[in-house]
Amino acid sequence: MIKDLRHDALQYHAEPKPGKIALHISKPTNTQRDLSLAYTPGVAEPVKAIAANPEDAYRYTSKGNLVAVISDGSAILGLGNLGALASKPVMEGKGVLFKRFADVDVFDIEVATQDVEEFITVVKNIAGTFGGINLEDISAPRCFEIEKRLQAMLDIPVFHDDQHGTAVIIAAGLINALEIQGKTIDQVKIVCLGAGAAGIASMNMLTALGAKKENLFMVDSKGIIHTERSDLNEYKAAYAQNTSLRTLADACTGADVFIGLSGPNLLTPEMLKVMADKPIVFALSNPNPEIARDLAMQTRDDLIMATGRSDYPNQINNVLGFPFLFRGALDVRAKCINTEMLVAAVHGLAKLAREPVPPAVLEAYNLESLEFGKEYFIPKPLDARLRERIPAIVSQAAIDSGVARLELLR
Repeated sequence: MIKDLRHDALQYHAEPKPGKIALHISKPTNTQRDLSLAYTPGVAEPVKAIAANPEDAYRYTSKGNLVAVISDGSAILGLGNLGALASKPVMEGKGVLFKRFADVDVFDIEVATQDVEEFITVVKNIAGTFGGINLEDISAPRCFEIEKRLQAMLDIPVFHDDQHGTAVIIAAGLINALEIQGKTIDQVKIVCLGAGAAGIASMNMLTALGAKKENLFMVDSKGIIHTERSDLNEYKAAYAQNTSLRTLADACTGADVFIGLSGPNLLTPEMLKVMADKPIVFALSNPNPEIARDLAMQTRDDLIMATGRSDYPNQINNVLGFPFLFRGALDVRAKCINTEMLVAAVHGLAKLAREPVPPAVLEAYNLESLEFGKEYFIPKPLDARLRERIPAIVSQAAIDSGVARLELLR
């Protein structure tokens, strides 16, 4: 099966021509007049207009619908630090998803440096080309500084999807899972295994939604993040607990929620058994989760579970977030994607999953029925309602929070 996947994947990327994305021309080029307007001498007119008023770049160029997907290849999804060039298939793939789900155009850019200052300088100097910047597959903790500094420098959205996109989908799923299990976010004990970009951002999002820091236990490769450790960066230190607990097993005792953003088979049945009644497990390591779904369901019959896999129910998939977050931001020329916009997306996604599922979605997934409950509490990626609703919700949040430069035109 692995051999077949490798063959099919390489063939898919190589044929009928290499890569997954290409440019197309959006204006007529059939006559000499067309060409004189597209280039010289006609092109001089929008050049002069933009020089006089930089905002006219949105009127006369593709800037307003163009996102840069940028990586240094230091944390390629599940593969680690393989360098900028090796990240290009992933960045092209991100471009495919942007276009397929939200009609956002993408240039993928692979930056051959892992020096923070050099990377920031490159992005800052090319940012004028784009309506938004999607940072991708950059290792922690460097990704936090890079994003924070670029956000301060630029007046367009700068968004690290490995952080905030993951956090939005986790939060939307968790809101609904808690409702199904009869629990509230301000009362539950949450264990997060994995303290990298996704883990930190997810805990930030959950606290924004009402989770209490004293109920959040983050665990990295050295155990529970606690106040007596001297090896914590500032981002981990923000979640250090004053506790005598030290191991993942300790943290799981009495826990209501387990969120895994780490590696395969790290949550044992014994750990699952000591969690609270009606536990919630998001085992998101891909392709092999922190605990196999079948094993988890055999261990606890009162369990609700999500994974990162498309062949199981309740897939936590970033494609539910980033295309629509950027679509909403671009539609109102937002200066950033702020917490208010992220929270709006969380609630929009959670609400959508509670509504009746259209026949077209059932057909796309070859299902006879699907309704809100343990086997379905996060929308399916091919649900056309995502494109209809989530961008508008995000746009309105941008307007309401004062970061939009346009009113919503629909």
